[in-house]
Amino acid sequence: MTPVPPQQPEPVVGGSTLTDRVILHVDMDSFFASVEVRDDPSLAGRPVIVGGSGRRGVVAACTYEARMFGVHSAMPSSVARRLCPDAVFLDGRFHRYVEESRRLHAILGSYTPLVEGISLDEAFLDVSGAVQLFGSGTVMGHEIRARVREEMQLGCSVGVGRSKLMAKLASKAAKPRASRSGIEPGPGVVDVLPEDELDFLHPLPVRALWGIGPVTERRLLALGVTTVGELAAMSPESLERYLGVASGRHLSELSRAVDDRPVVPDQEAKSIGHEETFASDLWDLGDLHHRLQRMVDASATALRRADRAARTVTVKLRFGDFTQITRSHTLDGPVDATPAIGAVAAALLESVDLSKGVRLLGVSLSGLAEPGGGTQLRLDLDDSSPEGATGGGAMDAVEPGPGGRREPVGVRDASREAERLQQSWGSVTGAVDAIRARYGGSAVGPASLVTPEGLRVRQRGEAQWGPSRPGDRSDGGEEPADDRGR
Repeated sequence: MTPVPPQQPEPVVGGSTLTDRVILHVDMDSFFASVEVRDDPSLAGRPVIVGGSGRRGVVAACTYEARMFGVHSAMPSSVARRLCPDAVFLDGRFHRYVEESRRLHAILGSYTPLVEGISLDEAFLDVSGAVQLFGSGTVMGHEIRARVREEMQLGCSVGVGRSKLMAKLASKAAKPRASRSGIEPGPGVVDVLPEDELDFLHPLPVRALWGIGPVTERRLLALGVTTVGELAAMSPESLERYLGVASGRHLSELSRAVDDRPVVPDQEAKSIGHEETFASDLWDLGDLHHRLQRMVDASATALRRADRAARTVTVKLRFGDFTQITRSHTLDGPVDATPAIGAVAAALLESVDLSKGVRLLGVSLSGLAEPGGGTQLRLDLDDSSPEGATGGGAMDAVEPGPGGRREPVGVRDASREAERLQQSWGSVTGAVDAIRARYGGSAVGPASLVTPEGLRVRQRGEAQWGPSRPGDRSDGGEEPADDRGR
């Protein structure tokens, strides 16, 4: 008699075994564009594209009427305009999408506290513990769609499965489809049962799996692997040798529908920042300083709204030849005052050779912590400038910084200045935030942002998808005072 091996316990995730899990993936249909059409009924039935309409812009979202012409998100706007000359281009109103996202999450949160937002318009839900109360995953999916339609006048698609992978792929299968022949409504809700997973998964192209981008797809196509099923037929060892241990093992498991990742709610942002692509390359340091300070002001404001401070300031630049660099500096303690962050960002910008022309500029704040925590006081016995430094943010000398890394002397000078500004501006930033909360974002701000047209602070999401073409529709309205973002 052959001995029967002992049964291995079923892995437990979030209080449920993997086979018992019920995961939903809710994905709004053409979210940004649909919000614009709902708010402006004259756009109904027209090809609407949200994004940067200039030659360097990209498509953020579009209606299915635009998709009929082959337009899709992440496409260069210049290509989208050639495909669909009659399209209505909108810059987008990021604050409106944030507001609608909050409404969506309020609906989702009424079914389970286990809601993991992936972006403004999509989220995973672990409803394993809610089945007894609300019914099956399919029932909940249809109910969520009905509530989104009734309460928000928008459409969404829902995928149901026992893993994130299956739920995500199912929601895509539930969506409407657009082609030259018209718009075909989708089923709205697709539920992939455990026994049907491989039949559903294996015919899909390999690019449907998480972790397979253009480079990995080309490598797999070189092996003759075009579908997930063909990928699953390869031995895990072969994939690990060909793609690396971590990537090979991960893709091998996904191709066999093995995905035990939990739904993780309330994930805290790891960084906060802004970036902007310019309509034409910029060389003037003064102009770049002005634009950088607008981004710093917006980023620092968002940082304080999140009740966080940052230790690392990073400036990102993409040049006219498409090369890209970042420059970062980590402070001894966290800062949240706009002038303190601005001093470091400005010094980082000045450390860069701008002779190639700047196509894109951005700033990001990371190493987030609670405000006022862990500040390391500095004892400077010798305040003289190192030989070769001209002071005031000059970048002529480079000396070893913390940990042995080499930094421009001016950046370290700015770091000391940032510590001083953080201490002196602490109460001032609180007053600025209170005024803006009551009277709007442009009620008060740095003097460096004053233009002949008045104070011009950067609004959240402004130029997020590249510059617009003169004459196209845009939203110049101010972000509401109570918009806290996500």
